[in-house]
Amino acid sequence: MKEQTGTLDRGDGIHLAWRRIAGRGTGVVFLGGFNSDMAGSKAEFLAGWCEARGTPFLRFDYSGHGTSEGRFVDGTVGRWAEDAACVLDALAPGPQVLVGSSMGGWIALLLARHRPPRALVGIAPAPDFTEDLMWADFTPEIRATIEREGVWHRPSEYGAPYPITRALIEDGRNHVLLRAPLAVDVPVRILQGQRDADVPWRHALRIGEALTGEDVRIHLVKDGDHRLSRPQDLALLGETLAPLLLQDGR
Repeated sequence: MKEQTGTLDRGDGIHLAWRRIAGRGTGVVFLGGFNSDMAGSKAEFLAGWCEARGTPFLRFDYSGHGTSEGRFVDGTVGRWAEDAACVLDALAPGPQVLVGSSMGGWIALLLARHRPPRALVGIAPAPDFTEDLMWADFTPEIRATIEREGVWHRPSEYGAPYPITRALIEDGRNHVLLRAPLAVDVPVRILQGQRDADVPWRHALRIGEALTGEDVRIHLVKDGDHRLSRPQDLALLGETLAPLLLQDGR
């Protein structure tokens, strides 16, 4: 089935780019990470995997990411979660299997509290990362720069430095999830590399402890990094996802 492409106005004139494969039964929706896009290796793998199975698949770029409109520097976790809800409501109504990578795992959990999915798969999911994995680790000098100037450009091993804004940090505090029980009662699967330099593997255990649902499984990949994009990691993703779709007869 040929993949469709298009854009969706999120309601304020900013158009979000999306790509969709038609199919039957429950669909899979990919939620990308912070400063990532829908053309990455995991999204491409899932597109091929779903197409081969006849499973509907949807991916998109948050505002300020990839080929969507808007400025990255204007984004926040809350804004990007609203982007995701807008795309799901318009293009993938009904319970889906959400696959969230890094920040996408946080957004998937935010969505799941009000729009219960069929199931949720987190790949190095990073709820609360702005507070617990950024702000908590920043030096006093970096914090002062963000508070004084409103932005600090963080070096990245994946490319050019990217902006960390005061709005991102402050908005993140409105969406923290791991300070209280997390009422998500659907099957949750977490894939986490133990050599992840961005999201410590014990963060996955915190998520598992916070979730109130009983059907939670955490798969630790001892030699896995943050991206989990090696062939064996992608194969594990497919193996993890397949049983969650079995009830559709596929």
